[in-house]
Amino acid sequence: MKRRTIIGIIIVAAISLVGVIITQLFWVDNAFKLKEEQFSSSTRIALKSVVNQLMDSKNDPSFSYINEDRVICFHEPRTMFDIVDGSVLDSLIQKEFSCLKINKDYVYGVFHSEHKRFVMGPFKGYETELKKTPFIVSLSCLCKSDPYLLGVYFPFQRSMIIHQIIIWLFLSILFILFLITAFVFSIWSLFRQKKLSQMKSDFVNNMTHEFKTPISTISLASEMLLKSAVNESSEKTKRYAHIIFDENIRLKNQVEQVLNIAVLDKGDFKFKRKELDVHRILTEALESFQLIIKERAGKISRHFDASEYILFADKLHLTNSINNLIDNANKYSPGSPEITVSTKNVNGGILISIEDEGIGISVDNQKHIFKKLFRVPTGNIHNVKGFGLGLYYVKTVVEAHDGTINLKSELNKGSRFEIYFPLNLKDSKTLKNEKE
Repeated sequence: MKRRTIIGIIIVAAISLVGVIITQLFWVDNAFKLKEEQFSSSTRIALKSVVNQLMDSKNDPSFSYINEDRVICFHEPRTMFDIVDGSVLDSLIQKEFSCLKINKDYVYGVFHSEHKRFVMGPFKGYETELKKTPFIVSLSCLCKSDPYLLGVYFPFQRSMIIHQIIIWLFLSILFILFLITAFVFSIWSLFRQKKLSQMKSDFVNNMTHEFKTPISTISLASEMLLKSAVNESSEKTKRYAHIIFDENIRLKNQVEQVLNIAVLDKGDFKFKRKELDVHRILTEALESFQLIIKERAGKISRHFDASEYILFADKLHLTNSINNLIDNANKYSPGSPEITVSTKNVNGGILISIEDEGIGISVDNQKHIFKKLFRVPTGNIHNVKGFGLGLYYVKTVVEAHDGTINLKSELNKGSRFEIYFPLNLKDSKTLKNEKE
């Protein structure tokens, strides 16, 4: 998929996601406002119901006995206190608000409409709010001589309304988070798949190039052997036969490297562990590279300082891992390579260091260096041979032996790979696993 197409898909998906989020937020806001209007309407109806019930009490024949100290004609009340009893008002308000499922989250007060003096209700501390509250009903219908108002204030009104829609609000936020997560994951997966596709494409190109070289060489050498002039010279015959043999070994090693990675990825590969002399493994590996390094006027230094160097491991894969690291040190060292191999005992284990003074690895590439098919970009894809499997293979083998591998590198100054193996691997558990 082309980069322009991917960017277009991302833009369209992002706009759609933003549109969905805005729409969802719009509906949540509308739902809150609707609940707020319903709450206001219900509160006003409740207050009017309270006033109506007080009116009914006023017109009741027994109203004249509401004050036990004196008998007042209910047709000619003197003041608001002669008409409204505080306990009755509190009971009526509590009754009406309980229908709205509001128990204690409110305060009320009766105050004079002109001088704003409070005369009744639990209004302490909320005088200012009660004077400004939108929930005010006039009591002038009860006593025209005293223009009093009944106000109700809800300190936690917004919380009460949110509580009523909390489930839908939670679901909306949850679904929005799901959408954002799915969008981010999809974009991440898209770029990851594109990167993997590019890496696989590079791998196929590299593999084709790597296989083509030895095959062409073998084909050319075989063609030369078919010539009678070459057959007459035993020296030429031997030289071309040796070329075919070397290229065949090279081709075989390349195929085995790919197959080993495939087997290791399946996780069903069993290592053939036995006691190994790490210093001997390193010495044999260095001797195999001695001629190559010497041809490039380079040198190999060794510092075997470890006093304990017997490791319980798989010889083949340990040797391959060491060879991979030394080969990388050689390939990525322009001019005359200078490679240093050292060992020492650290924390009950052995630390193997392979250091070069080559081109080094940038900080950005260091975090990807052990990933499968990853190759440090160096311009021409074929200027350094390899499939991008070597370090991934090394890391897999090292970790399978309960070891760790670390890289210390600086661009244009060289790299240092450190492999650490614990030396207590030959325990009953390990032996039991190997027997199985």
